[in-house]
Amino acid sequence: MKVYKEVIRYESAPLSARHHEKGTTEPVSFFFTNMEELHSWNPTSQDMFNIAVTPLAKRYPPIASQRAKTLVCHDMMGGYLEDRFIQGTDSKDPYVFYHWQYIDIFVYFSHQMFTLPPVCWTNAAHKHGVSVLGTFITEWEDGAKACESFLAGDESAYKAVADQMVALARFYRFDGWLVNIENVLSPVAVSRVPLFLSYLTEKLHAQVPGGLVLWYDSVIHTGELKWQNELNDENRQFFSSCDGMFTNYNWKEDHLQRMAAEPRKTDVYIGVDIFARGDVVGGKFETFKSLEMIRQYGFSAALFAPGWIYECFNREQFLENQHRFWSLLEKHLYSHSLSTLPICSSFCLGRGKKRFSYGQAEDVGPWFNLSAQELQPIFSEVTIDEGVSNVKSRICPQDAWHGGNCLLIEGALSADTKGVSLKLFSLNIPAPEKLMLSVVYKLEDAPNVLLSLELSTQDAPLCGIESVTEITGGAASQIHTLEPLSTPPTFLTTPEQDKISGWLKRFYEVQLSGCLLTSLAVHISRTKHNGEDESFVCRIGEIRLLDASLPLQRPLQPSDLTLTHIHWRRDQQTNQLFVSLTLHWSHSMDNIRHFRIYSRGVTCHRAPDAQPHLLGLAHACIYRVVDLAVPNPCPSAPGRIEFTVQPVNKDTVEVLPPVWGHLALEFVEQTHTEV
Repeated sequence: MKVYKEVIRYESAPLSARHHEKGTTEPVSFFFTNMEELHSWNPTSQDMFNIAVTPLAKRYPPIASQRAKTLVCHDMMGGYLEDRFIQGTDSKDPYVFYHWQYIDIFVYFSHQMFTLPPVCWTNAAHKHGVSVLGTFITEWEDGAKACESFLAGDESAYKAVADQMVALARFYRFDGWLVNIENVLSPVAVSRVPLFLSYLTEKLHAQVPGGLVLWYDSVIHTGELKWQNELNDENRQFFSSCDGMFTNYNWKEDHLQRMAAEPRKTDVYIGVDIFARGDVVGGKFETFKSLEMIRQYGFSAALFAPGWIYECFNREQFLENQHRFWSLLEKHLYSHSLSTLPICSSFCLGRGKKRFSYGQAEDVGPWFNLSAQELQPIFSEVTIDEGVSNVKSRICPQDAWHGGNCLLIEGALSADTKGVSLKLFSLNIPAPEKLMLSVVYKLEDAPNVLLSLELSTQDAPLCGIESVTEITGGAASQIHTLEPLSTPPTFLTTPEQDKISGWLKRFYEVQLSGCLLTSLAVHISRTKHNGEDESFVCRIGEIRLLDASLPLQRPLQPSDLTLTHIHWRRDQQTNQLFVSLTLHWSHSMDNIRHFRIYSRGVTCHRAPDAQPHLLGLAHACIYRVVDLAVPNPCPSAPGRIEFTVQPVNKDTVEVLPPVWGHLALEFVEQTHTEV
């Protein structure tokens, strides 16, 4: 066992102010305000919190395809709000984005010179195959001076800036940059911009797989700040030097018509200001008008500041307004498909009124952490029988199996309807030899309604169904409605979890050959026909789609648990002793959902062990313990706290019990002799 022995000292811990919140020492995301900060950046161990741990998921079609794309540019109240807290916060009704299946690129925007995307956004976007860009912006007189400093000199100056920008993207694991120069440039400086963009793009492509550099429509080739609202000869040299251009917002249809013959039209992102500021097409709840026109001419779209929904309406109604906004756009958005297994989701948004684990609330009170967001489904509504039968999906923030919410599916079946299906995930995955599927759900007051999973495959001639366990439908069918196994697989359930009241579990095993999985849906059907319409409310707590042909890997315990950066504090009124510290460990992040961090403390060696206390969840192999209340040390022996880290995997419900004895902190008052 590693035992760290400390004398309690109350001076400030040696923590970087850039990386930690003043006063609490919580780890935070940050930005650079000037060139000096960019050039002086050199990563240290305190940067580990800001490294995204979720790789960019494979998706179909890939971003590099020639299909028109959708970019979301997140600009909200200056940025770096609740989302700057890497381990989350207790904010009530925070902003979240979750319609990832409709977008291809996410830009984090602020008016800081170098806006680095908060790591929680990169983790959430990457889970859904969405690329994340930071922003390099210069504005006003200070911006003009900064541009002259690196563009008007020799090439080494702009290369040094580009090299640092690439190094930042590579180190923190985001995917590139939006370059936005919104100030006048001298003739010399503007002549160097294409060289800077070309060099930045070349270096980024070489070091960041799938990296992107986009130019914002601002200055023109003469150095004037003159927004064009289109791609033309005034700004083409910048577009030609990088991966694409984000146009200004005050365009009309004639701007699109003039660009109609552009061979790289899907690299032109037509800007749409959701706030509808200025003379624009659409915006607000009429943004669909903008998108309809953009798609008519085959261009990509850049949706600027969709946080309008959050900023301008009652925040308690945010989920409803968010659903309304994106539902109006669905017709003009192109979804992409998940392309890898396992698929595991509790549908958690990364926020909640409580935190649930296996259907039980374990932490009461609001919380927010986008790194905890899990795969989001396709939110949709289906009506048949001239609207009599319908089914729709929504977020349910009142209940959950894991995290802060579940997926609510509600609707009605007419007397003549046998059943209705609702797609949850679009897939493009070669089927393994054996699939294991599971669903956790609640059906409320609907004894005549049955829920099952429905798996779609590529056209039947290419798909053979071999010795399938409990599956309905023949080999000629493209849609397979699954029947549950009579005996649950042991690696996906435990007796303790099966006792959770109200939640039902179903498991399915499927053997396929030569198939491409194309979608996963839920199918709602009637168990008997009584001649009456049947309404239903169903909550889905979790869905898994696993490759059961691979040998089951038993979860491993973390290793090399260490601690650093200890900070002591004593409350002057209550005399309570608090400690903050950083835990580090080693563990593969493959298939990891999160880590549960526990502590237990006793006042001296011979006292009985205290009950374990859940400190929080970590989404990387590092966790900052903040203001942990600890007992005072005994006069004759040091105080003692033990820590342990418990991994939670995506592809099994087997949870290893917390293993104590890996790391302990012993402490004495400064007036005592250290033990």
